[in-house]
Amino acid sequence: MKVLAAMSGGVDSAVAAARAVEAGHEVVGVHLALSRMPGTLRTGSRGCCTVEDSMDAQRAANIMGIPYYVWDFSERFKLDVVDDFIAEYSAGRTPNPCMRCNEKIKFAALLEKAMALGFDAVCTGHYASILTDADGNKQLHRAAAWAKDQSYVLGVLTADQINHSMFPLGATPTKAEVRAEAAERGFSVANKPDSYDICFIPDGDTKGWLGERVAQVTGDILDREGNTLGQHDGAVAFTVGQRKGLSIGTPAADGKPRFVLEVRPITNTVVVGPKEALAIREIAGNEYTWAGLAPEQPEVEFACHVQIRAHADPVPAVAQVVNGLEGALELRIIPNEPLAGVAPGQTAVVYVGTRVLGQCTIDRTVSAVPVFVTPASTASASPVPVNA
Repeated sequence: MKVLAAMSGGVDSAVAAARAVEAGHEVVGVHLALSRMPGTLRTGSRGCCTVEDSMDAQRAANIMGIPYYVWDFSERFKLDVVDDFIAEYSAGRTPNPCMRCNEKIKFAALLEKAMALGFDAVCTGHYASILTDADGNKQLHRAAAWAKDQSYVLGVLTADQINHSMFPLGATPTKAEVRAEAAERGFSVANKPDSYDICFIPDGDTKGWLGERVAQVTGDILDREGNTLGQHDGAVAFTVGQRKGLSIGTPAADGKPRFVLEVRPITNTVVVGPKEALAIREIAGNEYTWAGLAPEQPEVEFACHVQIRAHADPVPAVAQVVNGLEGALELRIIPNEPLAGVAPGQTAVVYVGTRVLGQCTIDRTVSAVPVFVTPASTASASPVPVNA
């Protein structure tokens, strides 16, 4: 096949491209220039896609003897990833920019351009596997090494994108073997550290970065019953599960610390409460997709596992497509045991065995600890549970 190898400048993508060459494919390497500051260097940076990364990728391509290009996707990256990140935080949600980059850049914009140029597939260094079922349908599965498995961040891929993707590292047991192979091939990136954190926030200070781009307006900090406990300097600075920095002068009645439970951008309020209330018994999202063939009857409840972060453990759950609170269809997921640390904006990826079945962006959560509010009309009335 004619294969376009996306080369980030790291060891994984270099070895993946080399394996594609050895498999007999006609391979062309491409590095995506995503930064709008072309002079960016890795010095002091913990992300990826710097000038040095581009040079590392070119050196690997030269050793393989394959053509190599740099494509400028900085405008698409700004619109689809950076601006989306700002908008999501402004809306009180917690986005995953790496997930959005895979969805909008690497397996949408890049694949679209590759297909237009006559390529058959895009090859990347992700640790995931593509298997074919008995009927010839391609499925996305976990990698052999679960410790390095990256199928979660690929959960946004559609059936057509999976059909035109290659992940040569999926069956590799360990990252150490990939590094050893890179060294044998003479790649200078053999011992290059992995990139981490958000690539467009190289110093890792997300709060400070957002503070320069989103207007901070003072608002109220509320308890779950709606009582005002204090004030904040800007709701965008808070994330669900946060404990420090609340600056609430009055301690809780039980003396226990409070945690951020909700960020409400419309009212510019932050809701806090006990740690127990962070336990979530139900999540749902109307922006859902299937990675390959959809279930024959998604409206019928089915057993699965759900994973809510790249490095979280999958937990048993049941899921189904239902009519949501506002009439739109949504994928509703109910874990067997409550989840911890879940926030709207995160991505929930659904697995059946090792197969990635689909995903949804979480729009709403339901706490396992209900709120009880006594109606103001009568002091003797029974408490009324509130969904929160």
